[in-house]
Amino acid sequence: MKTYQNLKGTLILCVGALVWGFAFVAQATAELPPFLLSASRTLIGALALLLVLLLRRVLTKKPMFPPTGQRKRWLIVGLLCGVVLTVSINLQQLGISGYPEGVAVETRSGFLSSLYVVIVPLLAALLGERPSPVAVGAVAVAMVGIYLLCLSGGLHGIYLGDVWVLACAFSFSIHILLIARMGGGIDGILLSATQFAVCAVLSLIVSLFTEEFSVAALINATPQLMYLGFLSCGVGYTMQIIGQRYASPTVASLTLSLEGVFAALGGWLISDNRLSPREWLGCALVFSAIVLAQLPPLPKRRKSDQTNV
Repeated sequence: MKTYQNLKGTLILCVGALVWGFAFVAQATAELPPFLLSASRTLIGALALLLVLLLRRVLTKKPMFPPTGQRKRWLIVGLLCGVVLTVSINLQQLGISGYPEGVAVETRSGFLSSLYVVIVPLLAALLGERPSPVAVGAVAVAMVGIYLLCLSGGLHGIYLGDVWVLACAFSFSIHILLIARMGGGIDGILLSATQFAVCAVLSLIVSLFTEEFSVAALINATPQLMYLGFLSCGVGYTMQIIGQRYASPTVASLTLSLEGVFAALGGWLISDNRLSPREWLGCALVFSAIVLAQLPPLPKRRKSDQTNV
C-alpha cells in the first residue's frame, strides 16, 4: 500500500514539476521587478483558487473553511507556509533577474533550484527521518542526471544569480518539509490559496518600498503573469500540497526536481536552447531516479538467515 501511495503522490507531483519547469521561461521573459512579479503571480493564484473553492461549495455543498476548532491550525500553517514561500519565490526571482545577458537562465536556474533534491533528505535526516538506501541511491542518480542536463559545460564562474537561486533551494527545502510535517488534514486547495495570499501581501509591501514599475509593464507581462498565476501557482503548488500527502519528503523532492528537466526542455522548445546527446542522457537519468525512488525498501535479513550463511 505504501508503494501505491508513493506512486500516486509521484504522479501528482509530476504535474506540478511540469508546470514549474516551464514557468522558468515565463519568469525569465517577464520584464517586471522581482517582488512585483511575485506579488502579481501569487495574487492571481490566490484569486483563482478562491474561485475554485466557491465553485466547489456551490456544486458539492462542501464548506470553504474548516470547522471552528480547526481554523487556528489552518491559519498558523497557512501563515508559516506563506512566509517561507515568500522568501523562496523572491530569492528565485532575484536570481533569475540577476543573470547577465548570454547566460542560459532557464537551465542554470532550473538546475540550482532542483538542488533541494539533496537538501531535503539531509534536513530530514537532521530531524530524525532516516532515508532508505534506495532513496539515497535515487538522489545520487538524479544529481548526476541534472548535472549532465543543465551544467554539461561546467559552471564557468559563479554569478550573483547563482547565489540567490541556491539560497532559494534551501528555502524551498524547508517549504517541502513544512508541508510534509504540518500540512496533513488541511484542505490542500485552501492551504495553497492561503499561502499565496500571504505571499502576495508581503511581496507587494516590499515592492512598494523598493521597486519602480509602470502599468504598461504590467500589461506587457500579462501572458507570463497568467501562466505563473493560474498554472504555476494555482495548479503547481496545489499539486505539491496534495501530492506530498502520499509521497515521503525524499520521494517528493526527487519528483519535484523534474522541474529542472522541464525547465531545460522549455528553454529548448520556447527559447531555442539546444539539448546535446549528453543532456538527453541527463533527462533519462533523472527519470530513472524517479522510477528508482518508487521501489520498496530492501527487506531486512533475519538474524536466523544471517547465522546460516
